[in-house]
Amino acid sequence: MKYSNPFLTKSFDILMKIELHKISVRELTEGYADNAEQGVKAYGGKLDVRPPYQREFVYGEKQRAAVIDTLTQGFPLNVMYWATREDGTYEIIDGQQRTISICQFVNGDFSYMFRYFHNMQEDEKEQILNYELQIYICSGTDSEKLKWFETINIAGEKLTEQELHNAVYAGSWVNDAKRYFSKIGCPAAKIGSDYMTGAVNRQDYLETAISWISDGNIATYMANHQHDANAAALWQFFQSVITWIESTFKPTKERKKIMKGVDWGTLYKKYKDDVLDAEAIDKEVAKLILDDDVSKKSGIYPYILTRKEKYLSIRAFTDAQKLAAYERQKGICADCGNHFELSQMEADHITPWHDGGRTIADNCQMLCRECNRRKGGV
Repeated sequence: MKYSNPFLTKSFDILMKIELHKISVRELTEGYADNAEQGVKAYGGKLDVRPPYQREFVYGEKQRAAVIDTLTQGFPLNVMYWATREDGTYEIIDGQQRTISICQFVNGDFSYMFRYFHNMQEDEKEQILNYELQIYICSGTDSEKLKWFETINIAGEKLTEQELHNAVYAGSWVNDAKRYFSKIGCPAAKIGSDYMTGAVNRQDYLETAISWISDGNIATYMANHQHDANAAALWQFFQSVITWIESTFKPTKERKKIMKGVDWGTLYKKYKDDVLDAEAIDKEVAKLILDDDVSKKSGIYPYILTRKEKYLSIRAFTDAQKLAAYERQKGICADCGNHFELSQMEADHITPWHDGGRTIADNCQMLCRECNRRKGGV
């Protein structure tokens, strides 16, 4: 069944035809298939459930169960949106997560209330299969459909910035890149999960990899490669980064906990051609891990390469230690010899941390801001 909706057509102020259809779960799930080569298909193979601009499946167990509960109770499920294609097939604009949840349940991929679909009574199965979904189907140009997609998703689960980039620069390159970086158990996750943060199915790995290779110019890189046949160059770069990490820093199970989220790609591009002593690095890492003054252990790796102490967040002197040093010096800057208020001074290591100086009261001196900045090279 279908109904025209002139209000929606007018409200978007674009030359689109929008009609409301009622499609049963039986019709939706017919021909459901999910495979790496052809993607996710449903509705007799005529519905592309995951077009290029869509996110990966991110629903958890509770969210899937809520969808099935809605069907079994006969409650209304939020309206979904499809778009027509030139060949007469359809693509989902909004409703991918609900569609996959329904298809997976009917397909027997998960259970609801401890029962799989095939364990249900026949009348229960029929109730689900006969459930009518409300689906708006629109037709128009690609840019009009993408604009509609962006508009209706404002009210849904917010897209990540990388998911929006995938939509804007949809094409052969993104499709291939997602094969490497965007699915649970993907190649990037298998070799890089110890060093990466975020979730692959929310595009965090893909975003990080592109940021590394492009020096942070993600949109420019994707625009330049949008119509490339594949993303092999990005995948090869990512593999090179991981190989460099593991050959240079000798990761152990314990150390991998502080290796997550380091800006490895940037370090690789700058230092990959340097001759680095892996044994010496290993010993220094061990020493810095045991150093109580190093409050940011993940900064050990960029520090070893750059020698910039800012990465370590060296433990600061306490207010009590600062006051004691100020009183001991009677408010006199230990460098220029002028008197200052406590608020005008900063704590400094007498013996620098990198020379073995500890963050203890006996190693604290107060300098005026100008002297301290000058000493620190700021």
